[in-house]
Amino acid sequence: MNLKRFEGELIVVYLSGFGGFLTILQDDEKVGGLEVLDPSASFMSVPPFPGTLLVNFGDIACVDGFACKAETNVTEADFFFAGLAKPEVINNTLGSLVTIANVEKIPGLNTLGVSFSRIDYKAGVLNPPHTRPRAIEILFVLDGQLDVGFITTANKLISKSIKKGEIFVFSKGLLHYQKNSGDKPASVLCALNNQLPGTFSVVAALLPKNHSTTSI
Repeated sequence: MNLKRFEGELIVVYLSGFGGFLTILQDDEKVGGLEVLDPSASFMSVPPFPGTLLVNFGDIACVDGFACKAETNVTEADFFFAGLAKPEVINNTLGSLVTIANVEKIPGLNTLGVSFSRIDYKAGVLNPPHTRPRAIEILFVLDGQLDVGFITTANKLISKSIKKGEIFVFSKGLLHYQKNSGDKPASVLCALNNQLPGTFSVVAALLPKNHSTTSI
């Protein structure tokens, strides 16, 4: 991979073509910028990330981290989002809806390594099994009661029933789920330790739109 560094302190590089290993490049000074000439590379910020990361987007396939605004262009709108204030209308076949407040919705989160989300559930429905590939998730129940759980790397199920005011934690990368076990709608808030945590859905992976169920 051809890489140009400008005063780097800590950059973690995921080399997708080399078995998924992480390469850490370290220097004594703060990050000033990075130019990537290999489109197979993905870059992840390491919170808390010192300095400002300026990236040349020319050939980058996936970047967790965005070029910062000029200070003169920053406004209060870059640090505000009202989208989690009330339940959204659930208009899908799953019966649950995730509303995410990440760096794409709140530019001020850039390089801070945090994001937030709200999940609303109709009575008795499941938020299907999925993983957060880049983040730990801590879930707080706003209303209702849920059955939650995750599968460890030893293939052990860790599960619990939780209710309003209680918290449950899902480790980064582990398969997990939530089910509204009550007969009324439920809502939760989730804190995540990545500005762009990502979601890998098992259902979407096994049943893509261009495949019929008979081909699985």
